[in-house]
Amino acid sequence: MHDTPVAATRPVPPPPAPPGASPRAEAQPVSDGHTPAGADSAGYRGDIQGLRAVAVMLVLGFHAGVPFLTGGFVGVDVFFVISGFLITGLIDREIGRTGRLSLSRFWARRARRLLPATAVVLGSVGAVTIIVLPVTRWSSAAWDIGTSALYVVNWRLAEQSVNYLAANDAPSVVQHFWSLAVEEQFYVVWPVLILLVLWVQRRYRLPLTKVLLAGIAAIGVPSLLWSIYLSEVNAGRAYFVSTTRLWELAIGAALAIVAHRLIRIPAVTARVLGVLGLAAIGYAAVSFDSGTTFPGAAALVPTLGAAAVLAAGTAGHRTPAGALLDTGAMRDIGTLSYSLYLWHWPLLVGAAVLWGGDDGTLPVAIGVVVVGFSAVPAWLTYRLVEAPIHHAPAFARFPWRAGVLGVACTAVGVAAAVTVSTAIPKTPEVDGREAAGAAVLSDDPAEYEPPDSVDAMVPAVLDAPDDVADLDGETCISTIVGTDLESCTYGPRDAETTVAVAGDSKMHQWLPALERIADERGWRLVTYLKSACPLVGVDVEYEDAANHWCADYNDRRFDALTEDDTIDYVLTSQVASSAYGVDGDATEAMVDGLVESWEGLEDAGTEVVVMVDNPNPLLDVMECVATHEDDLGACGFSRARAETVGGARAQLPALEQAEGIDAVDVRDYICPGDTCPPVIGNTLVYRQGSHLTGTYVESLTPRVDAALTDVLRD
Repeated sequence: MHDTPVAATRPVPPPPAPPGASPRAEAQPVSDGHTPAGADSAGYRGDIQGLRAVAVMLVLGFHAGVPFLTGGFVGVDVFFVISGFLITGLIDREIGRTGRLSLSRFWARRARRLLPATAVVLGSVGAVTIIVLPVTRWSSAAWDIGTSALYVVNWRLAEQSVNYLAANDAPSVVQHFWSLAVEEQFYVVWPVLILLVLWVQRRYRLPLTKVLLAGIAAIGVPSLLWSIYLSEVNAGRAYFVSTTRLWELAIGAALAIVAHRLIRIPAVTARVLGVLGLAAIGYAAVSFDSGTTFPGAAALVPTLGAAAVLAAGTAGHRTPAGALLDTGAMRDIGTLSYSLYLWHWPLLVGAAVLWGGDDGTLPVAIGVVVVGFSAVPAWLTYRLVEAPIHHAPAFARFPWRAGVLGVACTAVGVAAAVTVSTAIPKTPEVDGREAAGAAVLSDDPAEYEPPDSVDAMVPAVLDAPDDVADLDGETCISTIVGTDLESCTYGPRDAETTVAVAGDSKMHQWLPALERIADERGWRLVTYLKSACPLVGVDVEYEDAANHWCADYNDRRFDALTEDDTIDYVLTSQVASSAYGVDGDATEAMVDGLVESWEGLEDAGTEVVVMVDNPNPLLDVMECVATHEDDLGACGFSRARAETVGGARAQLPALEQAEGIDAVDVRDYICPGDTCPPVIGNTLVYRQGSHLTGTYVESLTPRVDAALTDVLRD
């Protein structure tokens, strides 16, 4: 799962994050007293500032939706290498100068460098959330702001990345803080690990450089291997967790340890290294895309490229790469890179709300303007907050003051989160009897005239995300990750009729109606449900790759359905309409897979009934209703367009081809007409994505029961 440009597609996945390294790119000391090219007498490295500029422009262009920067997310990997290089270099020089490392001074420098600007941005984001964002996003935003202030938001995002029911949520306004969290965790742990390595070196009188490199390798190599593995099996989680990124910082750290030896690199080699390094970064930026398994092995391209550029500059020779990077404009952009990162993403998210389309897209031209405008608050933050506090003698002289400052800045972010949380309006008490839902529809549902507003609505838009189907209080659906065959049973064990409910979350949504029908008819229900995993014998896609969890789970699910001779019927539905990794028409492959799977179950003695998938809206219905309470018609959507996506696109042709397969189709009672209303009978029809609210599904019980009566042969 990669970062997604707001201007290019629906902004569901996450953005790269701001660099956390010091804005002053200092050169590494060299043994003969020479200063690397591009460094002044104080050790300033203009080429590193220029490399920062390259990274930040890649990311900003990617988020703006610039078409050719499909892999611009690699800019964050460049920043990780730079951070590892500079931070380890600072530690190395302090140890070389004093023979020890003061953790309090190190952490104080990080606090006064990073936290004031983040406090300003998080406080501003809290205000923007309340003023600009729909109220449906406030609760999630509050949690995101709070975890960003505490620098653990990457772990929150990692958990959300495998939550299928949250897959259609709009992107967090502080989603880009994930990599800041990675770097802050690095800053906390890294100096402690170096001190541990130094203790081992002194205890056993080992060569310092070799011991440091061995310590870095002991962390970096396992992290790289873990990154390669996890990126293959769980790309969403791999993108955010710190353990898959440590090796990128370790590359920079290792380079810093051997920096004093890099002056031996011949001039020709340095020139070639610099050019090849920039070329590798550029190649990744224009050739990688959402289909690239990342970070994993692919991240070696931009990270080694960044390391090559840093090595070339450290060698002390004039190089073409250095000449390109060490210019006034590039240094200025590099200096603002941290603030640019902090500001650009919240502005893009806000702009998408104000000027984006129904599906959350932002035109590229507007995206480019917004990221360009982000230079204004970035410059103000740098000049008025970042630089003055970072260079204030009072904080440099007394580290405890920087500690107090850090606590205060963190408190600002937490306070912003609390403010947003407390501003969430309370949901009014509504009598459930006022929500008739589908009961207001006649046998000719097209006659229904949806209202422009309602006095009461169930569920309220703020409660809709929790209005999720369950069975006797249990959710009864496996998460995306894993292959364990979890199941719920409901009803009498000696029931004459046993119905297996099998499919993905679009089958799961029907549990409220099926539970009532089972009570009335004395059925026994058995669930075999898994998020993002339809009941079909072909590969399906998850995060731009084959969903191997689903394939393994389906092997077990098919065995369970065919071996259990108590099962009389299998009810199934799905949202997926395309197979993955096939030559030719992906929808046709899904149709063929469904026919084969359904007929296979029938041949094994189990009758299959297909629940035709409901129309899939191409807008966020909850969010629209929250902002158009007095004009609900603005949230209606075309049924014809809504049925160009979703499971029905494959189910309907498969039903025409399959022999003896019956279907339950209540779409007319979900979308009664050419335009699908968001509210029917005072009931909100949709919650997240294309899922129906549990309340509306329950109101459909008589229609589902009647349709099942027509097809089930008791």
